[in-house]
Amino acid sequence: MSDPAARPWRETREGIALDVRLTPRGGRDALDGVETLADGRTVLKARVRAAPTDGEANTALIRLLSGALRLPRSQISIASGATARLKTVVLQGDPIALAATLAACLGRIAEKDSQSRTATST
Repeated sequence: MSDPAARPWRETREGIALDVRLTPRGGRDALDGVETLADGRTVLKARVRAAPTDGEANTALIRLLSGALRLPRSQISIASGATARLKTVVLQGDPIALAATLAACLGRIAEKDSQSRTATST
């Protein structure tokens, strides 16, 4: 993840702008790793159980990110894509610290994914 183009976030003055592809009614609340879209954009894949009505899925996404990144919900907001699957989420705070937290979180997700693939292939 040292290549900035391979990261689903960019540093801003306010903190971090995180690109997310959200799947509502996804069966569980989880972060599913990083994906490169057909247009070349890199996004964080997230799924929530909530339906995409009345902002429920967005609220669930903020709650999910808050827990995974150990940030107060008040520091997380949807900057664009409120009614779309592809969203830009703003994480307010020190960009360097937030980038390190995101990298560690994505590392844990990748490690867990790798372990589950090894377990299913044996």
